[in-house]
Amino acid sequence: MRIAVAGATGNIGRLTVAALERDGHDVVRVSRSLGVDLESGKGLDEALTGVEAVVDAVNGPAAGREETVAYFGATTRNLLAAGERAGVRHHVLLSIAGVDRVEGNAHYAGKREQERLVSQGPVPWTIVPFTQFHDFAAMVASWTEQDGVATVPPLLVQPIAPADVAAVLAELAVGPPRGRYADVAGPEPQDLVDMARRTHQALGREVRLVPTWSGLFGPGMAGNALLPGEGARIAPTTFEEWLADLKESAAG
Repeated sequence: MRIAVAGATGNIGRLTVAALERDGHDVVRVSRSLGVDLESGKGLDEALTGVEAVVDAVNGPAAGREETVAYFGATTRNLLAAGERAGVRHHVLLSIAGVDRVEGNAHYAGKREQERLVSQGPVPWTIVPFTQFHDFAAMVASWTEQDGVATVPPLLVQPIAPADVAAVLAELAVGPPRGRYADVAGPEPQDLVDMARRTHQALGREVRLVPTWSGLFGPGMAGNALLPGEGARIAPTTFEEWLADLKESAAG
């Protein structure tokens, strides 16, 4: 199949491209750095010529609620409109498990806007809600790290390996539209502060972690809010296995 991956140069996009190409598919990389501007729509019609399915793995800006919702709204509308013109038969959206349970977070608000547009749009669709990724804890710590100290919210998550996310997206893209798919999560719950500590250890870094609720992650995300719902699909790679690979890569 000829499949377009939007956000192809990002973390999940790159892995999804690789997974599809390993299975012999013709992959069109869609990214601003590759000459296609999703926000304006420039270059999209050319990119989607002959494309049968689109995987939307676009990441949003680190911005306020209004700007984030506007960005995701513009990119999604442009992708869907160009997809309809090109005769795309399947639009697959990477989303977040529990996206409707969390208020006050700009990124979640943007993803809800994406889901609304896709589910009401002209192209047959699959929305796939994933839990946080295994590298999420270290990323959150990096946002606040200063002089060897970082704040991390004490979230309970059930993280999934980025490669497993890509494998599921690639699998679903070549199949029929499924509507809203089950939540997809890693094998077991983890504490985000402990995840950050262990990730830094695997990387050989000393960072003092201070558990705290911040503006981005308020108490509304505590408890089971970020865990997968009933009937979730469980991906195989554990956090420990991912850490072992990370440690090996860092050493090499």
